[in-house]
Amino acid sequence: MTTGPMRYPTPAFEAKCCPPEALAENLTRLNRPLVFTNGCFDILHRGHVTYLAQARALGAAMVVALNTDASVKRLGKGEDRPINTLQDRMAVMASLECVSLVTWFDEDTPLARILECRPDILVKGGDWPVDKIVGYQEIMAWGGQVHSIPFIHQRSTTSLVEKIRRL
Repeated sequence: MTTGPMRYPTPAFEAKCCPPEALAENLTRLNRPLVFTNGCFDILHRGHVTYLAQARALGAAMVVALNTDASVKRLGKGEDRPINTLQDRMAVMASLECVSLVTWFDEDTPLARILECRPDILVKGGDWPVDKIVGYQEIMAWGGQVHSIPFIHQRSTTSLVEKIRRL
């Protein structure tokens, strides 16, 4: 019988959360080819997890860079967005098996993280034409690949939030 509060270990996935200043050190532990993607990933849904699994299948490891809360607000998704804080979004993202490392960016684009990671493969969702994906020119210049993965499941966090509000 246990007396007093139980102490449980910190979940292992928390170790996948990486501040930008620690990226260089953490990247040395990842296998290549390295996949990079980014986004808000505010309320994770089927469209997100399908896309992330497909992106990861293109390489041996995957880094996901999340927009900070301030960066999400600047995207004009609504005054009340993001719903979940960066720390919460990072933990949920890190819990996914297909994700190797999670970091963030506060700028309007993830270009600084892309340059720091120097991925072999850059991926965005099907709503992005390949040549309009931030980092396209840089990735192509060093011989990498850029993919725009078509949506299988037409889902969006914005429509999910609207649905919840209607209920």
